[in-house]
Amino acid sequence: MILVIDVGNTNTALGVYEDEKLKINWRVTTRQQTSDELGLILKNLFDCEGLDRTTVSSIVVCSVVPPLMPILERACEKYFGLLPLVVGPGTKTGVNIRYDNPKEVGADRIVNAVAAYHLYGGPVIIVDFGTATTFCAVNKHGEYMGGAISPGIKISTEALFTKAAKLPRIELDKPEKAIGRNTVSSMQSGIVYGYIGLVEYMVDKFKEELEEPDTFTVATGGLGRLIASQCKNINAINPNLTLEGLRIIYEKNKSDL
Repeated sequence: MILVIDVGNTNTALGVYEDEKLKINWRVTTRQQTSDELGLILKNLFDCEGLDRTTVSSIVVCSVVPPLMPILERACEKYFGLLPLVVGPGTKTGVNIRYDNPKEVGADRIVNAVAAYHLYGGPVIIVDFGTATTFCAVNKHGEYMGGAISPGIKISTEALFTKAAKLPRIELDKPEKAIGRNTVSSMQSGIVYGYIGLVEYMVDKFKEELEEPDTFTVATGGLGRLIASQCKNINAINPNLTLEGLRIIYEKNKSDL
């Protein structure tokens, strides 16, 4: 079995693959902790599902939180007896990065690009609803062309609460109407419908610049379903896109491990 781990700023997604099948996946809060604390979390996740940790033959990781990597590596070595493959410069991905400085591209964005091109072909647009909302474009040759980064939905919501004295902290939910009749529904409208408009416009702009109006578009990330399900130009929602990309990257690198 292969353990894949995607360390994000807010949440960490984990999955266990047996061959090409995702057997189980989890999502936990990303936080500063010791390697033993993290190792015990991993151990408990496996124990709760009745999975034997000793059957894990490889671990693959991508992370956008560099300070946590030494802790994660120590936890993997102590509790699984394995050093993880960390996606970064030098890792075989099969994707040519057409960025001014390829090292600036987050590992999660490349992993998503690998998965999206493998699953849907190219050109393909990936919208990832994480701590930041990111848009990535892959052309028909499988080359990563670049993308856009905007504040995530939760960041924007929290900014309204912390910076505007009279606005409350609200639950993210789709309101019945765009014209709100109270403060909460007005905020929900601005955030939810506002992000729907942002996504639809950005996807259309990407298609225009790719000169491919029928470009397939896939959404992923924790809040992907809330927004993407309302967008007319999103073709698929795949919450496990990053985990799938990590599995594919493992297959490309396993002969070197």
